[in-house]
Amino acid sequence: MKVSLSVDLGRLRLANPTMLASGVLGYSAAMMQKIAECGAGAVVTKSIGPKPRKGYSNPTVVQTSSGLVNALGLPNPGIDGFIEEIKEAKKLLDVPLVTSVYGYTPEEYTAVAKKAAAAGADALEINVSCSHVKETGSEIGQNPETLQEVVSKVKAAVSRPVFVKLSPNVTDIAVIAEVAVNAGADAITATNTVKAMAIDIETCMPILSNKVGGLSGPAIKPVAVRCVYDIYEKVKVPIIGCGGVAEWQDAVEFILAGASAVQIGTAIATRGLNVFRRIARGIEAYVARKGFESVSDIVGLSHHK
Repeated sequence: MKVSLSVDLGRLRLANPTMLASGVLGYSAAMMQKIAECGAGAVVTKSIGPKPRKGYSNPTVVQTSSGLVNALGLPNPGIDGFIEEIKEAKKLLDVPLVTSVYGYTPEEYTAVAKKAAAAGADALEINVSCSHVKETGSEIGQNPETLQEVVSKVKAAVSRPVFVKLSPNVTDIAVIAEVAVNAGADAITATNTVKAMAIDIETCMPILSNKVGGLSGPAIKPVAVRCVYDIYEKVKVPIIGCGGVAEWQDAVEFILAGASAVQIGTAIATRGLNVFRRIARGIEAYVARKGFESVSDIVGLSHHK
């Protein structure tokens, strides 16, 4: 049986439901092209802000038994220094290019999003969920009023689809998702990292220079799957699952919970760049084995059994 792997995220069509997650190798047009060649259905850039930011000093990443804790500090060249990279990526890529944007005020989010869209980004992913940089990220995503203002202003300023990446570090992520959708979000990405830390027992000190970082990888998958499940019950826009996708079974679990696509990040370090193609093929075989014609047929299926 021929299975269709194509999915729609608002007006954005992907040939398969795998995406490069923001913050992982989305720094250059050449690397994003390589990711696409390895089977990703779309790529998401590193989060780009209004001005250049160096990020935190080392150490910025620590490996745990079940994932990575990172506090990079959103290092990026700023939107004016990234515009040419977006333009070059658009020339090289045959898959959708999503630019992740952040700011410290609604006006800054809007300004960055406008410049990214003008440079050719196919969609914008609003990062309101970084767990380790003050005055941006999760501090905005945890405040319904500020989140509503950010999303509505970005939507009014750009004609591209707008995705909103949410934090799991909230009391009820479905309520936050509903705020974002009511403000105009075309899709929800769930989730970003879980606030975490690691301590060196010999020095008795936190390992990361920022002390606190965000946990990614297999450890957070059950949390992220639950978040997707809850959001699916609350809103009617596409959901992008993110957090601990390393095998096709992980991706299928997210899709059954309600995700139309999945983002992959930490698994690139443990599984290699071909993880996108392997996961897409696994999804395809699963859908065929279950007797469905399209991956879209199993989105949210766990809610209807």
